[in-house]
Amino acid sequence: MGAPQRPEPALTGRSSHSVAVVSEAIVDTPAQAEAQELEPLLVLGPLAVELDAHDLGSGPIEAEPVGDGHSNVTFTIRRGGRELVLRRPPRGPLPPSAHDVLREAQLLRAIEPADVRAPRVLATCDDASVIGAPFYVMEKVEGDVLTGTIPAPLDSPAQRRRAGEELVDALAEVHAVDWRACGLEGYGKPTGYLARQLRRFGGLWEHNKTRELATLERVGAWLGEHLPESGAATIVHGDYRLGNTMFAHGAPARLVSIFDWELATIGDPLADVGYLVATYAQPGDQAADGTVFSLDSVTTADGFPTRSELIARYEERSGRSMRDVRWYTTLALWKSAIFLEGSYKRLLAGTTDDPFFRTLDTRVPHLAERAWEIANDA
Repeated sequence: MGAPQRPEPALTGRSSHSVAVVSEAIVDTPAQAEAQELEPLLVLGPLAVELDAHDLGSGPIEAEPVGDGHSNVTFTIRRGGRELVLRRPPRGPLPPSAHDVLREAQLLRAIEPADVRAPRVLATCDDASVIGAPFYVMEKVEGDVLTGTIPAPLDSPAQRRRAGEELVDALAEVHAVDWRACGLEGYGKPTGYLARQLRRFGGLWEHNKTRELATLERVGAWLGEHLPESGAATIVHGDYRLGNTMFAHGAPARLVSIFDWELATIGDPLADVGYLVATYAQPGDQAADGTVFSLDSVTTADGFPTRSELIARYEERSGRSMRDVRWYTTLALWKSAIFLEGSYKRLLAGTTDDPFFRTLDTRVPHLAERAWEIANDA
């Protein structure tokens, strides 16, 4: 590509399809994309043509990123009085089979008739030439994500407890879906899930690693030596935590949508429980006790259930034994460390400038150490 060029801080190249933006991430035309050293994440002109084909709004597009954007990238799209949400992979280099947004969209469409709190997919596009990568568009769900703060109507011990209970109940609903009836036969292999996870993420570590981490290797070996026997397979979200859910505005606390299904498959549902516990802070946690996600979490506020209470509620709702939850929690932290090492690799390659990724130099080793502590019941 040629030398980087930035639009002037005014609307330039305005057409019936798009509005120019001052951003390396969002440009109007393919020509602007080619002029940049860093590839954009959205090219509005071709995107407008694709949206036209699906009758999704009309006229100029306004786009802005939403969420953390540490993995697949999400944008709010405003067009002709309509608000939509677009999901696409991050910039490369990407591991093989990772960040498959079309697979994510396939699952969301399959579970639409089921009792699952998830957004509705409106369009998919497998033509990477449109915006630089495959993508899908889904409905925008209104509500609040409970991360840094809690909305005033939910900021009481009773509503915080209800929010934590809703978090568990929504997960139990996912695991109760008849995935075969939804047409997801072949979406994932219902047997051997845990062994495949160890093989897959062991291989992913070899692809992602930028340094030697002996503790992470020890954790992987421990997981293989203590592999539990899985029960009946269910849909597995793969990234189930408070930050990937949305609650309705106002009280009572009601979880209305689950997002970020990119790691979903068919497998052992307790993998989701272990991940939820691994990413959930509670009162009394110190920095060394938390994870890369849970530090300073709102769930330390009075009223939120403890990790033990989450586990007990899930056991009650699902009827599944939680005797091996320590193994699943260790697995979650090990996988998170490996996955985030891939993000750190992207930072070192210069394909992202996400400030969060700069912390992974120390946070990935911390995750490995925490996983080893839990494996040894520390």
